[in-house]
Amino acid sequence: MKKLYILLLIPFCFLSSCNKNTEGCTPVLPIDEKAAMIAFCTSHGINYTEHTSGILYEIINPGSGITPTLSAKIFIYYQGTLLNGSQFDAQADPSLTGWYLNSLIDGWQKGLPLISKGGRIKLVIPSSLAYGCTGSGVIPANAPLYFDITLTEVIP
Repeated sequence: MKKLYILLLIPFCFLSSCNKNTEGCTPVLPIDEKAAMIAFCTSHGINYTEHTSGILYEIINPGSGITPTLSAKIFIYYQGTLLNGSQFDAQADPSLTGWYLNSLIDGWQKGLPLISKGGRIKLVIPSSLAYGCTGSGVIPANAPLYFDITLTEVIP
C-alpha cells in the first residue's frame, strides 16, 4: 500500500510543479514605479494628474469632438519614449494609424478616453499597463512609458 501511495504522490508532485508560473515574468506594480514616473514628470515640466489606474497624465488640450470608446477607431499622431528619454516609436502621419482602441495597450485604453477629437494628452504609463514584464521590441521588460498623443479623428 505504501508503494502505491508513493507512486501516486510522485506524479501529483510533478504535475503541481508544472502549475507554477513558468513564464519567469513578474509584473511590477504601478506603486513601485510611481517615484520614477513622478521624477520624469517633474523633470519634463508635466503637471500631472494621477488616474486611479496609476497612469500620470496631463491634458494639454481636451478637444471638442467625439470621445473615443474602446470600440472606436482612432487616428493619432504621437511620440513614445522610455523614461530615460530614448524614443522607441513615433508617428507623424495620422492616416497611417486607424487602430481600434481596444487593440492597444491598456494605458492608452484608459488614457485616450480622457480627451476628445482634436485633443492632446501626455501619458506616463506604468509598465503593467504597457508591455509589462515581457517588453516588446526595443522596449525592455517592466518599463514605464511616456507618450505625447494628439487625437486627430475618432470613428465610433
